[in-house]
Amino acid sequence: MSGPLIDAGLLSPVRAGTPVEAAVCDTAWLQAMLDAEAALARAQARLGVVPPAAAEAITRAARAERLDVRALALAARETANPVVGLVAALKETVRALDPEAAEYVHRGSTSQDVFDTGAMLVARRALGPIRADLHTTADALARLAAEYRDTPMAGRTLALHATPTTFGLKAAGWRQLVLDAARRLGTVDAALPVSLGGAAGTLAGYLASAALSGTAAAAYTDRLVAAFAEETGLARPVLPWHALRSPVADLASALAFTAGALGKLAVDVQSLARTEVGEVAEPTGPGRGRSSAMPHKRNPVLTTLLRSAAIQVPPTASILTQCLVSEDERSAGGWHAEWQPLRECLRLTGGAAHTAVQLAQGLRVRPERMQENLALTGSRVSAERIVAVLAPRWGGEAARKLLDDASREAEETGRSLTEVLRDVPDLGLDPAELARLCDPAGYTGAAGPLVDRALRAHP
Repeated sequence: MSGPLIDAGLLSPVRAGTPVEAAVCDTAWLQAMLDAEAALARAQARLGVVPPAAAEAITRAARAERLDVRALALAARETANPVVGLVAALKETVRALDPEAAEYVHRGSTSQDVFDTGAMLVARRALGPIRADLHTTADALARLAAEYRDTPMAGRTLALHATPTTFGLKAAGWRQLVLDAARRLGTVDAALPVSLGGAAGTLAGYLASAALSGTAAAAYTDRLVAAFAEETGLARPVLPWHALRSPVADLASALAFTAGALGKLAVDVQSLARTEVGEVAEPTGPGRGRSSAMPHKRNPVLTTLLRSAAIQVPPTASILTQCLVSEDERSAGGWHAEWQPLRECLRLTGGAAHTAVQLAQGLRVRPERMQENLALTGSRVSAERIVAVLAPRWGGEAARKLLDDASREAEETGRSLTEVLRDVPDLGLDPAELARLCDPAGYTGAAGPLVDRALRAHP
C-alpha cells in the first residue's frame, strides 16, 4: 500500500481537526518525552550532577522535528518501547551540538521515567483545551437555563410523558454534569505527577550518577524529584509509580465520566429533536447533516459525534483501570497496554468537549412545540397534583383510584382529563379550580427555584 502511514481521523470524526488531536499526536508525544529528558538534565544541572552547558545543549537538541518519528516507531519493535531508540537518537543530536554533552543524556534514568513523565505532559497539554471547552459549554447552557427557566415541557420517564418540567431545568441539569466533569478533570490535572524511579523504583541509578559527580547522597533524591517537578510543571509524587498506576487510572476515570456527561447531553438532544417531537434542533451549517440519499434530511451530526465518544471512552478507559493489576516493579505488557488507550481516551473526550461547545452555543429551542407536546396527554400529566388535592377529602387510595380511572377514560375516549373529572359527582372542586389544577404549565414544581439554585451555586 502506498501513501503515508498516518492516522488522519478518517474513522474518528469526533476528534478530527480539534485542538486535542494535535496535543496527543505522535509528534506531540515524542516532544513530551524529549521535554522530559531535557527537564531531567536541567534538574540534575541544578543539583550539580550535570554541567549546565550540557543541560543547555540537551534542551536545544530536544526538538521533535530533529528526529524521525517513523524510524523510532519501527525501532520500538525491538525494545517494546519507544524510549530506547529516542535516547540513542537524542544522544546523536546532542553530540552534533556539543560532543561532551552527549554522555549526560538520560543520566541515571530509565525508559519508564521518561515515557510516563511524557505521558503526564501530554495529558496536561490535552486537558487544558478540554477543560476550557467544558467551561465554554457550561456558560452556554447557563444562558439556556436562565432564558428558559419557566418554559414548561413534558417530563419524560421510561420514554413516556411524566409530570411537567421546564426546559430551563433540563439545561441546568446538563450544565451540572458538564461542571462536574470539569471539576474532576481539574482535580486530576493538578495531581499529574512526574515519574522518577530508576530501573526498579529505588532511584539507585540517579544516586550512582550523583556519586560520580561528588554530590552527597543525603536527601539528593528528594531534591531531584522536586527539581524535576518544577522543571516540568508536574506534581511531585510520594513514591515512584512504575507499578502503582493510580495517576493513569484516575485520569481514565475522569475522562470516562466526562465523555458520559457529554453523552447525556447528546442523547437528550437527539430524543427532543426527533421529527415527531421537534422541541429542539441542532445548529445548522453549510452541508452539515446532509444525507447521501435523502435530500430532505439533515441528520443530527453533533450529537452523533458526542454519543459515539460516550460509547467508546468508558470501555477504553476500563483497559487503563485494569492495568492497575501490574506485577512486580515493572509490568511486561500491562504498562505497554496503557499507551494507545490513554491517547484514544484523551482525543475522543477532547473531540467531544470541542463538539459540545458548538451544540450548546447553537442549540435551537422551540417552546411552542414543547407546549403542543405537553397538550398531547390532555392534562393527564397533572393527575399527581389532583390526587394530592383530593386526598384530604377522598382519602389517598380513593383519590389515586379516581385519577387512575379518569386518566384511563380520558386516554380511551380522547377527552381531556378536565372534561372527565367535571362529570364526577361531588368532586369537591369548582370548574375554575379544576381547570387550574389540570393546567400542566402550572405544575412544574420547584423547577424555577432549582434553576436559580444551580446558577447561584456555580455563577
